[in-house]
Amino acid sequence: MNALANALSALGVRRGDRIATLDWNTHWHYEAYFAVPMMGAVLHTVNVRLAPFEIEYIMNHAEDKVAIVHSDFTKLVELVAPRVKSLEAVVVVDSESVPERIRGVKAYHYEDLVKSYKGKFEWPELDENEVAGMCYTSGTTGLPKGAYFTHRMIVLHALSVALFTATSPLIGLRENSTLLHIVPMFHVFSWGLPYIATLINAKQVYPNRLAPRTLLELITRERVTHTAGVPTILYMLLADPESQKYDLSGLTFLNGGSALPRGLAEAARRRGVKVLVGYGLTETAPVLTLASPPVRLLESPELGDLVIRTGWPIPLVELQVVDPEGNPVPKDGRSMGEIVVRAPWITAEYYRDPSKTEEAWRGGWFHTGDVAVWFEDGSVLIMDRDKDVIKSGGEWISSVRLEDAISTHPGVSQVAVIAVKSRKWGERPAAIVVHKPEWKGRMTLEEVRRHLEENYVTRCLIPKWWLPDLVVEVESLPLTSVGKIAKRILRDQYKHLELD
Repeated sequence: MNALANALSALGVRRGDRIATLDWNTHWHYEAYFAVPMMGAVLHTVNVRLAPFEIEYIMNHAEDKVAIVHSDFTKLVELVAPRVKSLEAVVVVDSESVPERIRGVKAYHYEDLVKSYKGKFEWPELDENEVAGMCYTSGTTGLPKGAYFTHRMIVLHALSVALFTATSPLIGLRENSTLLHIVPMFHVFSWGLPYIATLINAKQVYPNRLAPRTLLELITRERVTHTAGVPTILYMLLADPESQKYDLSGLTFLNGGSALPRGLAEAARRRGVKVLVGYGLTETAPVLTLASPPVRLLESPELGDLVIRTGWPIPLVELQVVDPEGNPVPKDGRSMGEIVVRAPWITAEYYRDPSKTEEAWRGGWFHTGDVAVWFEDGSVLIMDRDKDVIKSGGEWISSVRLEDAISTHPGVSQVAVIAVKSRKWGERPAAIVVHKPEWKGRMTLEEVRRHLEENYVTRCLIPKWWLPDLVVEVESLPLTSVGKIAKRILRDQYKHLELD
């Protein structure tokens, strides 16, 4: 880290300058996580899965001065570098052959650069309220928005998550743990896990590219105890053709990014994987809740359901579920409202976007846009994103809860539920299903409705009027830049469809 800070300083990086990273989960990226903010610069982790025009936009918006780049993304940098006016240097981490310039911008080889600047760096004394890092939302509802975080925010977030996960009997992330970093390091600081694992002195494994087979091999070889990721990653680990060769028993998987389908959770448990859900947003650094119940509930017969709820607020998080007027809804597990939060690590504003800031921070609370119910035990359960709720006949249907139920069908690999237009009801649910090979052609509307009626409607887990009016079999589902199912794309594909 000393050498990296010395090298960046020699390239002209000064206090407050933004340093972009376009890298996988590598040790080079880890070094930048600490060296850049500790020298007083600002770490800007760029989501490499965004479209080039979005990356160009956010690098210009952030005014990045230097980019630390994996060789996989040099072509991407070649596209955007000429139009990023503030960019002065590109540092390539893993290639032996680096040109002198990349589209007019001076280029350096990381290892050669740091070897040239060995020695102790004079780390400055920083104010805890100076900006340490920034990242941008994935831009699903417009251009990406920038969120920034101070040293104080990042430290408090790490302390709170570390306290919760270390003391949780179900999670137990401690010094003797081994953490495999699957969450992309370009996505909200890998959910803060590199900082948290360093804080508690846990062993860390950085896999570079996120290939399922490589991850499975690392889990076995390094005796990984903990990892985290979106449901798609868990699905790929379990569905890989070679997956059964690997012993996953004893692994704890912390799910985030989107709801964990019940069927996927059950499939993971059959392989000996302990699964729990967490929740947060880019703007919240990100962790707000974790589904590790209080000790008094650990013997509950409903524990399997409790750990796939959205969870309980971690220390220092204030959370409410409110109606459109801002009043808390009853804690009855049925009344839906929006999650609003306060915590010392939530971004104070969107970078250079006062109107979006005012919209998000209404009434002194950060509005998440997530529709949820909450319970007397203090936990919450997200029912949907506000834009994904199906509004049928003036009532709300939770696409997330329907997906959860449909996922338990033995023929379903993945499922997304979206709203389609209805002449009679305004909107009705449609299930887009990725079938298992032996069920091809058999995942009909009648089959899905039969499964839901027998297993959910008769047990009063969902109302009958929630049942989908359309089922479509597909080979795969589109994904967003952070690995979530891209419902926006699906809605666009079926926007001309109208049911009776």
